[in-house]
Amino acid sequence: MLNRYFNSNKTNTWPAFVDLFSNLVIILIFLLIVFVFLWTTTSVFNKRTGVQTIAELKQANAEQSEKIRQMTADEAEAMRLLIQARARLESAQTDLDNKDLSIIDLITAYENKVNELQTRDEETAAQMAELREQLNQALTAKQQLTELEKQRAELESKMSEQMATQSAEYMAELKKLNAALAAAEESAKDQEAKYIEMSTRLNKALADKVAELNEMKQYQSEFYRAVKQALGTSNSVQTDGDRFVVSSDILFPTGSYKLSAEGKNQLRMISNVIKDFESKIPSNIDWIVRVDGHTDKMPVVPGNRAYRDNMQLSLLRATAVANELINYGVSPRRLIPSGFGDLHPIELGTDRESMQRNRRIELQLTNK
Repeated sequence: MLNRYFNSNKTNTWPAFVDLFSNLVIILIFLLIVFVFLWTTTSVFNKRTGVQTIAELKQANAEQSEKIRQMTADEAEAMRLLIQARARLESAQTDLDNKDLSIIDLITAYENKVNELQTRDEETAAQMAELREQLNQALTAKQQLTELEKQRAELESKMSEQMATQSAEYMAELKKLNAALAAAEESAKDQEAKYIEMSTRLNKALADKVAELNEMKQYQSEFYRAVKQALGTSNSVQTDGDRFVVSSDILFPTGSYKLSAEGKNQLRMISNVIKDFESKIPSNIDWIVRVDGHTDKMPVVPGNRAYRDNMQLSLLRATAVANELINYGVSPRRLIPSGFGDLHPIELGTDRESMQRNRRIELQLTNK
């Protein structure tokens, strides 16, 4: 900024001064020539003073020529002096420029130093702020430590008081426990006799249950053989461990829980087997036929008002099978329908065959 200020205030007045002086000299010579010409012309045409005038003109002309020569010499001298003055002025201007440059360098160095000091001041201020923040944190931590030590002292005092109180309470409670233990030992003798009696009864019940289960397994095997004989060579029914599986595609149309004609015919033959076993299985065995409905993973079509999801569809199908068996004369208390949706698939694949196998009704003869 200072450099621009110094450069803008430098003015070289030499060329204008020389041009002005030269123009003044030329104008003065021109005026003298005009004056001489007019005066000479007027005097020549005056008859009475013609000769004298000519002599005077010659003399004046000589004087003017001398003056012009003198003026020319003065002009040359003035020009020489002006040239010398211009040289001194240019030398002075050069010295001034050099001094200006030195001053500018000094100012620039000063500004750089000021900027450097300002930067250092800013860094020092930032460091001071950081140190103040650390100091404040340290003071806060110290205050918190003091507060924690105070709280610890209060807590230790309270704990000492509580321990003294609790110790007395524990002693009283211990006396009560000892008394209760003595009473419990006395009661244990009576309970031991009862335990022996209950253990004997339990062992007998377990033995009876094992015998019942073994007998149930015998009836299960006979039940599955009878169902297979009743259904003949139908490929729609498969055995799976202690249950047999009926394909839903045989019993129901796709996406429906209304039994098909073929499905009703299958259930009619199965109902005959169940009714036959109602008279075969002894009355002391409490047995049922579980009717479990299962679906594939295909989601229910949105907007279906008949059922919300596969879980509801599987229950509706199991219920439809149980109701149809009841219609054929099976006792309702021997049937328990339930739905599992797609939670227990037989096949984990998503191909057509796997999905078809997962759509099924499982029938299982079991005890309650």
